Amino acid sequence: MGMSVGTAGQSQVKSEPNVVPMIDVMLVLLIIFMIVTPLISAGFKATLPKGANLDPDPEGENEVILGIDESGNYYIDGRGVAKGALEDQLKAKYTNREKDKILYLKADNQLQYGSVQEAIEIARTAGVRVIAAVTDRQGGLFAEDAAKKKEGK
Repeated sequence: MGMSVGTAGQSQVKSEPNVVPMIDVMLVLLIIFMIVTPLISAGFKATLPKGANLDPDPEGENEVILGIDESGNYYIDGRGVAKGALEDQLKAKYTNREKDKILYLKADNQLQYGSVQEAIEIARTAGVRVIAAVTDRQGGLFAEDAAKKKEGK
């Protein structure tokens, strides 16, 4: 707000908005959108990290393991499960558990995230409280198993 001093002692108040802060904010937003927009259109690929010193089997004896292969098929403790029966089988496993409702999730790294999210939602409605993602070792957790299958062992 500025004032002009008159010669006869009269003062008039000028009502001029200070637009400099608004212009600064608009320029910052413009720069942010210019940077973020190409990243959004390019897509985001989420991958689990690979660890060097992981336990070979982080899950315990009575733990439930949900596996999802590259074509989206579900496996509970190594046995194939139809998508429609997944929620019922998980409910049957978790209804009697009071303390630990942990599900170990092993998904193929080429699987789309939407398939993994769908499996997580099914598990949540079935009563799972904690979902632990099992990560690969450097070189691949199943690299040794795949090599053994190729050799016929």
